[in-house]
Amino acid sequence: MPETQLEERRNREIPIFFAVDDGYCPFLAVALQSMIDNSSPENLYRIKVLQTDISEENKRKLSRYERENVSIEFVDLNYYIEKIKDKLYTRDYYSKNTYFRLFIPNLYPQYDKVLYLDSDIVILDDIAKLFHMDMGNNLVAAAPDDIIQFNPVFQTYVEKVVGVADYRCYFNAGVLLMNLHQLRRYKFQEKFVYLLDKIKFSVAQDQDYLNRLCKGRVKLIDRTWNRMPIEDPKIRLEDVKLVHYNLAFKPWHFEEILYKEFFWMYAQETEYFDKIQAIRENYTEEERFRDARNHEKLKKLAKRESDCVGDDRKNRR
Repeated sequence: MPETQLEERRNREIPIFFAVDDGYCPFLAVALQSMIDNSSPENLYRIKVLQTDISEENKRKLSRYERENVSIEFVDLNYYIEKIKDKLYTRDYYSKNTYFRLFIPNLYPQYDKVLYLDSDIVILDDIAKLFHMDMGNNLVAAAPDDIIQFNPVFQTYVEKVVGVADYRCYFNAGVLLMNLHQLRRYKFQEKFVYLLDKIKFSVAQDQDYLNRLCKGRVKLIDRTWNRMPIEDPKIRLEDVKLVHYNLAFKPWHFEEILYKEFFWMYAQETEYFDKIQAIRENYTEEERFRDARNHEKLKKLAKRESDCVGDDRKNRR
C-alpha cells in the first residue's frame, strides 16, 4: 500500500479500549451497539477489549459486532499483571480490570492517542468526535466527575487526600482520551507502580491515582461527553452525547434512573436483552438496599480519610 494511503488509513483509525470481566459482557454489548449505531463509515473503529477471564461464548457473541470498519480484539492481560495484581486494591463490586487502562501507554507503543471507555455507558453521538479533540500536550482529556461536583464530602476528599488543587478539576476516568505519547514521556506506568507501594487510594482507586499523577496536565471536556444520571438543569437532554451509568446508577438494577430509556433502547437490539432483563427482575430488594448503603459507606470512608489529613487549602488560594 502506498505511503499516502497508509497515512490516510492511520488518520481514519479510532483506537478504543474497554476493560471487562466475563459478567460485564452484556453491558459491553449495549455500549458497542450504541457506538456502532452512531458511527460513521468514514472512520475505522479499532476496539481492544482488555480482559483476563472472558469466556469463548461471550467472545463469539461480542465478535458479531465487527463490521467492515469495526474490528474487535480480545487482549488477555493475565501475564502482564501477574507481578502486581496483589497490589491492585479493590472494594465492593469493583474488579481489578478497572486498573487495566493504566497500562495502555506501555502496552501499545504504536499509538500516540487512544480512547478508554467504561462499559456501563451508551454513546449517543459519533465517538470519533471525542477522539479528534485537540488535547495539546496534556496527559489526558476527561470530564469533571459529577459525583464530586455535587457533594461537599467528596470535594474535600479529592482536594485534601488526592491532592488536586480544586475539586472542579477532578475528572472521571470512565471516559478518557489518553495522550499515550506524553504519558510514555512522563513515565506514567513507572510512577503508578511506584505509588502503589506508597499510597493506597481506597475511595476511587485507580481514578484517584490518575488524578494524582496527571494533575496540572488535564484537559477538561464538556460533561455532555460523560453525563451521569444526576439531575442538572444546566444540561439539556438533546446535548447529551454519552451517558455513564456509574456507581449504583444502573438501569438494570433500579427502575427510576435518569436516561434509562437510552440504555433499554440499545439493550433490546442486542442478543443479551433477555439476560439483562433477567438480571433486573432477579435483583433483590436486599441488593438494592446494599447499593444504597455502599454510597453512604463511601462518603464515610472519604470523610474518615479527609479527617486524617491536615488542611492548608486556604493558603493555596
